[in-house]
Amino acid sequence: MTSRLPQTVRSDARDNRARILDAARAVFGEEGLSAPMREVARHAGVGPATLYRHFPAKQALIAETFAEQRRACHAAVRDALSDPDPWHGFRSLIERICELHAHSRGFADAFMTAFPEAMDFAADQEQTLRAVGELARRAQETGQLRPGFVVDDLILMLMAHRGLQGTPRAARATASRRFAAYVIEAFRAAPETGAPTPLPPAPRLQLTGSPSTP
Repeated sequence: MTSRLPQTVRSDARDNRARILDAARAVFGEEGLSAPMREVARHAGVGPATLYRHFPAKQALIAETFAEQRRACHAAVRDALSDPDPWHGFRSLIERICELHAHSRGFADAFMTAFPEAMDFAADQEQTLRAVGELARRAQETGQLRPGFVVDDLILMLMAHRGLQGTPRAARATASRRFAAYVIEAFRAAPETGAPTPLPPAPRLQLTGSPSTP
């Protein structure tokens, strides 16, 4: 009986840690990084002491909560830079960044370093901006990207994209894809030759307080 106790404790600790991370993804994903740690503990079904035993600081919880999204962001940058077509690489990076941000308000907050707890993400942001700058230079050399594009335009785009966090969750990904498509067309140096690429479907949205569409 005694020999089994440490193994049981370790199993319980692993389960608690997994529940905390699942809860953090849900809470931070919907409410952003301003959500309090006690809300994460409540959602996970554990006490605050258990949460702080696993993650003594909010920064540590945020870093582990969004580790998968950070890896996806790094992969998107690598894939875009290795694309032999600079314009395609540029477009794909914008699409994938928008997708990552649309799926989690917390990751968007962390990437934009809007909170002190997100400072570990500053390196990710810098890496992405450098990649966009390099891709922009290559795409402009091919004549496919507007000559006036600067990296600050990406930051402006992401700031506007954060406004989608106020849309219903079911429509957010669809809205993000359409938003990205419009932005990419705005960045294009000249209209596409031949038939234009169809836009992604439009989400069903309405302004707060507006009458519903029949």
